[in-house]
Amino acid sequence: MKRREFITLVGGAAAWPLIVRAQQPAMPVVGFVHILSSENVPHFLAAFHQGLKEVGFIEGQNVAIEYRWAHGQYDRLPQLAADLVSRKVDVIAALGGAPSPQIVEAATRTIPIVFAANGDPITEGLVQSLARPGGNATGVSIFGTAAVAKRMQLLQEVVPQASVVGFLMNPTNPNANIELNAAQTAAGSLGKELRAIGASSEDEIDAAFASMAQQRGGAILGATDTFLFGRRNKIVSLAAHYRIPALYYTREFAEAGGLMAYGNRITETYRQVGIYIGRILKGEKPADLPVVQATKYELVINLKVAKTLGITIPSGVMSIADEVIE
Repeated sequence: MKRREFITLVGGAAAWPLIVRAQQPAMPVVGFVHILSSENVPHFLAAFHQGLKEVGFIEGQNVAIEYRWAHGQYDRLPQLAADLVSRKVDVIAALGGAPSPQIVEAATRTIPIVFAANGDPITEGLVQSLARPGGNATGVSIFGTAAVAKRMQLLQEVVPQASVVGFLMNPTNPNANIELNAAQTAAGSLGKELRAIGASSEDEIDAAFASMAQQRGGAILGATDTFLFGRRNKIVSLAAHYRIPALYYTREFAEAGGLMAYGNRITETYRQVGIYIGRILKGEKPADLPVVQATKYELVINLKVAKTLGITIPSGVMSIADEVIE
């Protein structure tokens, strides 16, 4: 073999890996925007990754994820959503509940969006219908007014002597008044007085509990809200300090030391979002993926807290509990 031919052959062989790499498709990029911070929701994030894995996507191997965390500051969401849109990500996960999905959808009508939404995504303008969303967004619908009424009923069974119920809510949440109206209706049917106690900051949470502590024999019903979820350790600590029985909307409150929780298992919601993200990356359209309605609820009772408060959980309530923490 002539020297020139040998050099040409070696040079061509050395170039093969570069050519192969150039021909490989670019790794898809998922935008991920959340109201809280990663430290607040590690188990939710793990469930999201699990959903992606179930449809064949593993972060760092065949999919990249751009995370944007609002750290509980709702006013940061528009900027975070706009940043992901400007980066032309392939799909956006809008998580943490309202107003995250609404803000992301306002930022783009072309990039696919998968959301986890509180309440009714139709009335909120996120989709045209649950069966066929029709636009660039789909996802999972969680909670609803029926769950609020059920929580009020459970509170009545556990602490029937509580004539006044404080509804701990974040007034900056777009769905706050919807849940408040449902709670007022449920309280009225049970002959109870409902007091709305707003809290959208650390100081306001302190003030809310101090105010309820002045109402002897009262109880608290926690509203669905991501900011309050991120402050759950503080909230259950204050409830324990003032010896106020309280019922919350997710099991994480009961696990942190709250009396009771009734609502959907949020980890399953995040897993479903991950699955839908993966299916969209494989070519399916959000317009054709029906909105998943989370219909399974779970009741978690912290029996240790009940004993501390001197509360005996009725046998009927104990019998329907999905988990009892002792």
